[in-house]
Amino acid sequence: MSVKERKERERAARERLIVAAARELAEQQGWDAVTTRRLAERIEYSQPVLYSHFRGKREIIGAVALEGAAELASAVRAATAAVNGPRERVAALARAYLDFAERNPAVYDAIFQLDGGLAYAQEDTPEQLKDAFAALMENLAEVAGDGIEPGLFTEVFWASLHGIATLTRAKRLLPEYAEARVELLVDRLAML
Repeated sequence: MSVKERKERERAARERLIVAAARELAEQQGWDAVTTRRLAERIEYSQPVLYSHFRGKREIIGAVALEGAAELASAVRAATAAVNGPRERVAALARAYLDFAERNPAVYDAIFQLDGGLAYAQEDTPEQLKDAFAALMENLAEVAGDGIEPGLFTEVFWASLHGIATLTRAKRLLPEYAEARVELLVDRLAML
């Protein structure tokens, strides 16, 4: 292995360490607690080293968002691959999405709530974000209905899931209706 390859591997490892530390700190104490000073202390590197990887917190949030979007896509695909039939797939998708949002609140915020400097729904949208949307659309396109563009239907279904996830986390919805919400969303919006 050449010196250049070793340095590139070490740089990539430091970036993964920074992102992992940011995720951990954000999940434990919230995104307000994530500062370059605290991250530098956690990873035991100087702030200039951290800045050699990311220009600031915004880029770190973006890196967490991209990693999280890939994990969300994987979770949705794993959940939907395990079931048969369109209704079961859509219900599994909804549960996997809501479970991801509940288990990873800081990552979910990085993807959908915070400014990570990422383009959404545009030509220059990063592949991880496009793939997360594709994971939803793969299962929703077949239930969109006649004359309804699958991308539009996926956006509306996703917006519903996001609303449920956000309101649930803010304790604005009754917990005893959690499963009934999924069933209603699947039965009425997807008309299954």
